[in-house]
Order: sequence, then structure tokens, then C-alpha cells
Amino acid sequence: MDAAPPPDTSTIERQTMRKVTWRLVPILMLGYFCASLDRANIGMAATTMSPALNFSNAEFGFGAGIFFFGYLLAEIPSNLVLDRFGARVWLTRILVTWGIVSALTAFVWNGWSFYTVRFFLGLAEAGFFPGVLIYITWWFPARYRSRVVAWFMSAGVISQILGPPIGGLLMHLDGYLGLAGWQWLFVVEAVPSIVTGALILWQLTDRPGQARWLDKKSQDWLEARLATERVQQESVQTFTLKAAFSNTKVWLLTFVELGHQYAGYGLVFFMPLIVKGLGVSKDWIGPVAAIPYIFGFVAMILWGYSSDRSGERVWHASSTMFIVAAAMLICKFVGGDHPVILMIVLTIAVIGNQSFAPCFWSIPGTMLTGTAAAGGIAMINAVGNLGGWIGPSVYGAVRDASGSTSVALLALAAGPLLGGIVLLLVGHDKRLERIAPSS
Repeated sequence: MDAAPPPDTSTIERQTMRKVTWRLVPILMLGYFCASLDRANIGMAATTMSPALNFSNAEFGFGAGIFFFGYLLAEIPSNLVLDRFGARVWLTRILVTWGIVSALTAFVWNGWSFYTVRFFLGLAEAGFFPGVLIYITWWFPARYRSRVVAWFMSAGVISQILGPPIGGLLMHLDGYLGLAGWQWLFVVEAVPSIVTGALILWQLTDRPGQARWLDKKSQDWLEARLATERVQQESVQTFTLKAAFSNTKVWLLTFVELGHQYAGYGLVFFMPLIVKGLGVSKDWIGPVAAIPYIFGFVAMILWGYSSDRSGERVWHASSTMFIVAAAMLICKFVGGDHPVILMIVLTIAVIGNQSFAPCFWSIPGTMLTGTAAAGGIAMINAVGNLGGWIGPSVYGAVRDASGSTSVALLALAAGPLLGGIVLLLVGHDKRLERIAPSS
């Protein structure tokens, strides 16, 4: 992990950004690892949880996705609280509460209890992801943000790599102390979130001017650079919070994010079940389901660096959505009779899906500032994340009705296809990516 700038930048910039990166990014990555683990481990648990509780694919998809409805309700208020009172305490609150609620998933007994816990998990976790995106704008100049977002979000990919195998091991605790294996999965995997909350309280600093771990020269340089960027960005366009909520471009970006999440969470929640359906044995479901995310991890880091170097965001982001749509379309013609080819195509879909976000989030991150950024980014993420409810629900319903994984994947292709087209039409003001460095 390196946020080192190009060689023509000043020594103070190189030294400052390396210190900031190594101090803040690892703990933020750990938090996102826990977030991804606790919202997506339901996919691994489903392999035995669904039969035990007699859930259909549609019931499971609805319950897994209702998380995002609770997320929607609390996302914007949570981010405004973070912007007002600081990230350190508020991110700690988020991690601890979602860890507790995630553990309670182990004790659901029917559909309605499952829906209720998943809804409250969404309420508890709301604000973490957009809060970190805002926090990144408080510490990292524009030319670093795609790569930093890529490293931050790569923790989510790591959770998809490590989560299924770890979940598979925890499932072997079946019957220990009277709990089923899927129950142990939720209880054990909730603990890291609570511990990480305590680490965030100790490790994070809200603003550069409060960072005792930076020398005065570094503090002054970073604060001056960020202030200069904000002035130049606001000279191009300025939004109030109300204007951000009513802006057409912000709502179109919200639609783009919805298309991304529509396909992405359909893959995340159902990947273990897809792998199981290919005839993979129980012990190998986790490792095989993790393979696509290994490639996705590498791709998103490289793609984020590419976007930062060029200062180009729209084509970098939209092209990944077209890749996802194309891969899902190809799955329709491959079918389950060719499991190896199907896994290769699914891997390509995951590569596209994971590479999208670092480039996309730089667009609202430079377009909006201050409280408008806190509210606008939260709105894009909150409403867009409804795709994480709609996608799994559509996939589950189509899979039940058709009996075909390939047809269900084809139903997911519409989201990224439309999202990519809309993003090309929306565009991005390149002046926001050409901020002159401060001296």
C-alpha cells in the first residue's frame, strides 16, 4: 500500500502522504473488512441456514437484501452527524452496534425474525462507508483519492476471499454447545467488528490540525493543500445541502450506483449457492467462491491507480459496468453444464464489479464539498444500495421460477448495463480533477 505521488512532487508532500496513508488507511480497511464480512456472511450461512429454516431462494434473497432498507433510512442522518461531530467517535459507535446486531442473526428462527435482524443490521451499519469517503476528503488531496478508495474498498474484496473459507471452517462447529454451524458463523464473525470499533477510537484523528503524529510542517502543508483544492473546486461549482439533494446529476449518479449494487450483491449473496449448484463439495464451497474475488482485488487496485494517474473517471467507471453486463450475458449461453467456464466468466464479472467503485466515488467526492458532500454522498450510497436489496430479490425470484442460474444472472445484467450508459451521459467536469498543487 503506497500513496506515493509522482517524482516531481515535493519532499514534504511525499513524506506527509506516506505518514497519513500508513496511519489511517489500514484501520479503515480493517473496518470495511468487518463491514463486508458481517453483511455478506449470510451467503455462506445460507448453504445450511436456508434448509434448516425452510427458506426458499426468494425468501432468502428478500431477507438478505432488506438490510439495505434499514441502511437507506439511517444513512443520511448518520453521515450528517459524522460531519458535525467528527468521524472518530461516530465510526466507533457504528462498528460496535452492528457487531452486536450481526451476532443476533445467529438466533433467528423464521422468516420474520430474519427480516427484522437484517433490517436492524442495516440501521446499525448505515453511515460507515460514506462516512469513510467523507473522511478521506478531509485527509487526502484529489490526486490520491481513487487509489486510497481502492485500498480501502479492497478490504471488502479481501473479506470475500477470506470470508467463505473461514465461514466454512466455522460451519464445522455444528452442534458445539448446542448451536448449529451457521449460528457459530454469525457469533464468531461479529467479534472483530466490536474490537475494531475500539481500535478506531484509539487510532483515528478527525482533522490534520489535530494530528500530533504529524510534525507542524506536514500539518501546515496538508491543511493548505486541502484548503486550496476546496477553493478551486467551489470556484467551478458550489452546492448547498438542499441543492445537492435536488440536483439532477446527483440523482443520476444515484441511479448508476443502484445499477452497480443491483448486480454486485446478487453475486455476493448467491455466489456460495451458485458454487454449490455446480456440484462443489461442502468443504470446497468457500475456497472456490473466493477465487473470483482474488482477481477482483488485484484489478481494483490497478484500476484505481490508473484513474488517478490520468485524472479520468467516467470511462474508467462505465467500462467496468459494461464488462459486468457482458459477463452475465455470456453466462446465459454457457450454462451450468460447463462449470469451469462459468466460473471464469463469473470471475470476469467480479473483476468489473470491484473495479468500478474507486473511480466512480471520485466523481461526487470532487463535485461536492462540505456538508453538501456529507449529505450528497450519503444519499447516493443509501439509495444506490437499494440495488443490494432489489438485485438479490430479483435473482432469487427468477432462480426459483426458471430453475436456472444462467437465467437469473441474465436478469442481473440490466443494472450495470443501464448504469454504465447513464454514467457516460452524465459525464464529469475535468476541471475538478486538475487542481494545481499548493506550494
